[in-house]
Amino acid sequence: MKVLWLFAHPDQRSLSGTLKTEGLRTLEAHGHQHRVSDLYAMKWNPVVDATDYDHNPADRFFVGDASERAYRQGTLSPDIVIEQEKVTWADTLIVQFPLWWYGMPAILKGWFDRVLVKGFGFGLTDPATGHHRRYGDGRLTGKRAMVITTAGARAATLGPRGVNGDLNDLLFPLQHGTLWYTGMSVVPPLPIPSADRTTATTYETAATRLRDRLLTLPTTPPLPFRHQNTGDYDDELLLHPHLPAAPTGPGAHYTSPPPPAHP
Repeated sequence: MKVLWLFAHPDQRSLSGTLKTEGLRTLEAHGHQHRVSDLYAMKWNPVVDATDYDHNPADRFFVGDASERAYRQGTLSPDIVIEQEKVTWADTLIVQFPLWWYGMPAILKGWFDRVLVKGFGFGLTDPATGHHRRYGDGRLTGKRAMVITTAGARAATLGPRGVNGDLNDLLFPLQHGTLWYTGMSVVPPLPIPSADRTTATTYETAATRLRDRLLTLPTTPPLPFRHQNTGDYDDELLLHPHLPAAPTGPGAHYTSPPPPAHP
């Protein structure tokens, strides 16, 4: 594998930082290549700005159009170009972060906002059909992605009956709306619960789970998201009424129930 490890935690001494080190060591020991984007260490700028795209401040700032034009013309901010080159090089993306307020840290959200610009992460059209290439199709099709997230919550509370909600539902905007949207196949996430109560024993359990998931990642079945352009959706991108009854919300957009995300 050629892995881009996208990491967002402000403290290298944290459980997240220690697991990242263990994960990279595992990849190296088994002959895999890796590159790392450690966003806090890089002091990554998460804020989309007109200067990213060499945009004339006298004109209205339409982000999609401005970013696509800059991408096509080669005038994107250099820090964005570096990250896009890493994504292009990789065949696998690891996205690791602590679960804060049911989502990603802002610095990580800003990485996706600035790097996956129109023309690179989205905005492609099939010339034969005129359909937009997204949700299982796109420029990043063929790559795999896996989310690793630490959470203070106990495992059961991140399940379907837990007060926090099912983890796959919490991660739906990232796993389906970002990674799958751009064409990446997304394998089930690796949650590390009770992160604030880690002991030597529970750490070793987490490290073992991480090593196992990394080494089996190439053959792990991805989450069974529906493709946009293979017949499940009509021209208005609504599920066809002839499909079997499905749950409402995120569950409707799987072809079969996903495996439980909690350990």
